[in-house]
Amino acid sequence: MNLLDLAGVQSFYGSAQALFDVSLSVQEGQAVALMGRNGMGKTTTIKAICGMIPVRSGSITFDGHSVVGQPSHKIARRGIGLVPEGRRIFAGLTVTENLIAAMQPGHWTLERVFSLFPKLGERRSQTAATLSGGEQQMLAIGRALMTNPRLLILDEATEGLAPLVRQEIWDAISRLKSETGMAILTIDKSIKELSRIADHAVILQRGATVWSGRFCDLSQEVTKRYLGI
Repeated sequence: MNLLDLAGVQSFYGSAQALFDVSLSVQEGQAVALMGRNGMGKTTTIKAICGMIPVRSGSITFDGHSVVGQPSHKIARRGIGLVPEGRRIFAGLTVTENLIAAMQPGHWTLERVFSLFPKLGERRSQTAATLSGGEQQMLAIGRALMTNPRLLILDEATEGLAPLVRQEIWDAISRLKSETGMAILTIDKSIKELSRIADHAVILQRGATVWSGRFCDLSQEVTKRYLGI
C-alpha cells in the first residue's frame, strides 16, 4: 500500500514555477531516493509535501488523505517527520530539550534515540550550539524520530560532513530501515550510500519526474544523462 502519493504536482515561488509535473510514491516500509542535479526541484518537492509552499495543481495524499492546503504542523501530526536541509536545530536549547520539543508518544523515546546516536546521550545536557556539525545532524534526525513518524524525510542528511561522520549517520539510517520498517524518503548524491537502503529511485529534471523505478535498475546511461555521474 502506498503511504505517500504525489501525482502531477505543480508549485510556484510567487510567480515563478518551480515544480511542473512531479509524481512519486512511497510504500509502507519502503525507502525511496529522490535524485537529480542541483536546482532540479528536490527540496521544493519536499517543501510541497510538508506544506511549506502551496500546490497549484496535482495531488499529494498521505495515508489516503489529501494534505494539499493543510498547514505544516497538521501534516507533521499525520506522521511525516522532516530532517530539513541545514539542520535547523534550536541552538539555545539543550540536546534533550531539542528532542522533546516536538515529542509524540510512540516507539521513539529519548533512550532509543540515545541508543541510535550514543554521542547525543553523552551530550544530553549541552546546548545544541556547542555540538559539532555531525552531532547537530544526528540531533536533527533524532528530533524528527521523536515525533514518531510513519514517514521520515531526509534532505541531504550527510551534506558537508566528514567521511567518518557520514558513515556513522548512514549506519544509523540503515538500522532504521532494517530494524523498524519505517518508510523513508531521502535526498542525497551518493549512489553508493543510497544503494544500502533505497528500494526505489525517482529522478527529477527541471521540476518534473523523468525516471522512476527500482534502485537496482539505475543504469549508467540513466545516471550519466540525468545525474552527471
